[in-house]
Amino acid sequence: MNIVAAVTVAAAVAIAAGAPRVAAQASGLTGGQQVARTYDAILDARFEDVTPLLTSTCPPAPAEVCQLLAVLSVWWQIQQDPLERSHDQAFQKQADAVIDQMERWTTREPARAEAWFYLGGAVGARAQWRVLRGQPVAAARDGKRIKSSLERALMLDPGLQDAYFGIGLYHYYAGVAPAFAKMLRWLLLLPGGDRERGLEEMQRARNGGQLLRSEADYQLHQIYRWYEKQPSRAIELLTALAARYPHNAHFSQQIAEIEDHTDNHAGSLRVWEALLESARAGRVASAAAALMRAELGTALELDHLGRPEAALPHLRAVIDAKPRSPVGAEALAQLQLGNAYDRLARREQAIAAYRAALMVNPAGDPLKIESRARAGLRTPAR
Repeated sequence: MNIVAAVTVAAAVAIAAGAPRVAAQASGLTGGQQVARTYDAILDARFEDVTPLLTSTCPPAPAEVCQLLAVLSVWWQIQQDPLERSHDQAFQKQADAVIDQMERWTTREPARAEAWFYLGGAVGARAQWRVLRGQPVAAARDGKRIKSSLERALMLDPGLQDAYFGIGLYHYYAGVAPAFAKMLRWLLLLPGGDRERGLEEMQRARNGGQLLRSEADYQLHQIYRWYEKQPSRAIELLTALAARYPHNAHFSQQIAEIEDHTDNHAGSLRVWEALLESARAGRVASAAAALMRAELGTALELDHLGRPEAALPHLRAVIDAKPRSPVGAEALAQLQLGNAYDRLARREQAIAAYRAALMVNPAGDPLKIESRARAGLRTPAR
């Protein structure tokens, strides 16, 4: 174990033992307003604005903070097309480097609360990526580091409300983890969780923090969607995010998907059609990819609503475009086209579409298209 890691572990042990508080060198987040402005640009997917904004963010914020913001910018670029892995190598390299810099900062200024806060944030960004890429053990280890870093930050500066967000996130997920994950937690000697406490801590950060209200809204929408089974609450949070960050199509896409999953197909169609218009007008980031998603979403909902004929032009638009992004769009369009043709009793065209879906399906079948296309070849979709 290196010296920096030892310092982190020692901090966690001291917290658990109720060690006396050390006087912090500074209170709050230095340059918090400038940091928030740059973070807002990232959440709005205005990635081209990030580099110029960083020059006016650090200083006054410490240089390490801008390194973290640069990593968060790459993370949100990944979020635009999560199946695309071209950013992964750069993200991992940058994330590891900024965590190293944050650790050096906490060693250099161990009584500075914001150093520990940003260390937790840097590890948190990497943990999210590890979850996305199916690395649960590494993500769990990161979760333990996030919690200990943020608890250290709060020991030094109890007024640093933003730190409650990551702690609450840990408490919540550790509290609702399924049995196999609880066994993993035991094997890794991870602290236990508390669902209600976690929700309260996240709400505390959302309502009183300088920086993380929008991030809290985004994470809370996933909690309400998947764990609390409150899709209307998830949509409410996403709607606020979409209004706050209209250039980021990701939030509208999530709303449309939730509406679809709750069988509100008319509501989902309205969201997709609005996004279709925005993408055509170039009002959203990665407009070409957003347009393809909106074409597919619009076609899917028209089909659900018993209008497969109306879905055909949207699907052909995707097929004709042969887009590289989002990953698997052409194959998905062919699959949906086969389903639509089957519902129109045009079996030969449906079979041709299913075969085309298999031919253009991306390596690794990330959208699980193969089984659905082969099922369509065996039995007409209804």
